[in-house]
Amino acid sequence: MPVIAVLGAIFVIGFEQLVQWQYGPMGIIGLLLLSIGIKAKNPMCSSLGAVVLAVLVAGPAF
Repeated sequence: MPVIAVLGAIFVIGFEQLVQWQYGPMGIIGLLLLSIGIKAKNPMCSSLGAVVLAVLVAGPAF
Protein backbone atom coordinates (compact mmCIF):
# COMPACT_ATOMS: atom_id res chain seq x y z
CA MET A 1 0.00 0.00 0.00
CA PRO A 2 2.73 2.58 0.81
CA VAL A 3 4.36 1.90 -2.57
CA ILE A 4 1.12 2.78 -4.38
CA ALA A 5 0.78 5.99 -2.34
CA VAL A 6 4.36 7.04 -3.12
CA LEU A 7 3.94 6.30 -6.82
CA GLY A 8 0.68 8.26 -6.87
CA ALA A 9 2.30 11.23 -5.16
CA ILE A 10 5.21 11.18 -7.61
CA PHE A 11 2.81 11.08 -10.55
CA VAL A 12 0.72 13.99 -9.21
CA ILE A 13 3.76 16.15 -8.47
CA GLY A 14 5.25 15.39 -11.87
CA PHE A 15 1.98 16.23 -13.63
CA GLU A 16 1.66 19.52 -11.72
CA GLN A 17 5.22 20.47 -12.65
CA LEU A 18 4.53 19.67 -16.30
CA VAL A 19 1.39 21.82 -16.31
CA GLN A 20 3.18 24.71 -14.60
CA TRP A 21 6.13 24.48 -17.00
CA GLN A 22 3.90 24.33 -20.07
CA TYR A 23 1.04 26.70 -19.12
CA GLY A 24 2.33 28.78 -16.22
CA PRO A 25 0.37 29.91 -13.18
CA MET A 26 -2.98 29.86 -14.99
CA GLY A 27 -2.48 26.16 -15.69
CA ILE A 28 -2.00 25.49 -12.00
CA ILE A 29 -5.10 27.53 -11.17
CA GLY A 30 -7.15 25.60 -13.72
CA LEU A 31 -5.86 22.26 -12.46
CA LEU A 32 -6.53 23.30 -8.87
CA LEU A 33 -10.10 24.36 -9.66
CA LEU A 34 -10.73 21.16 -11.57
CA SER A 35 -9.41 18.91 -8.80
CA ILE A 36 -11.22 20.80 -6.03
CA GLY A 37 -14.46 20.68 -8.00
CA ILE A 38 -14.17 16.95 -8.57
CA LYS A 39 -13.31 16.17 -4.94
CA ALA A 40 -16.07 18.43 -3.59
CA LYS A 41 -18.53 17.25 -6.25
CA ASN A 42 -19.08 20.87 -7.23
CA PRO A 43 -19.91 21.06 -10.97
CA MET A 44 -19.42 24.84 -11.14
CA CYS A 45 -15.86 24.70 -9.83
CA SER A 46 -14.85 21.71 -11.93
CA SER A 47 -16.39 23.23 -15.06
CA LEU A 48 -14.55 26.49 -14.49
CA GLY A 49 -11.25 24.63 -14.09
CA ALA A 50 -11.92 22.61 -17.25
CA VAL A 51 -12.69 25.77 -19.21
CA VAL A 52 -9.49 27.46 -18.02
CA LEU A 53 -7.42 24.44 -19.06
CA ALA A 54 -9.23 24.18 -22.40
CA VAL A 55 -8.59 27.84 -23.18
CA LEU A 56 -4.92 27.45 -22.31
CA VAL A 57 -4.54 24.39 -24.50
CA ALA A 58 -6.50 25.87 -27.42
CA GLY A 59 -4.97 29.35 -27.02
CA PRO A 60 -2.43 29.05 -29.86
CA ALA A 61 -5.17 27.87 -32.23
CA PHE A 62 -7.15 31.12 -31.85
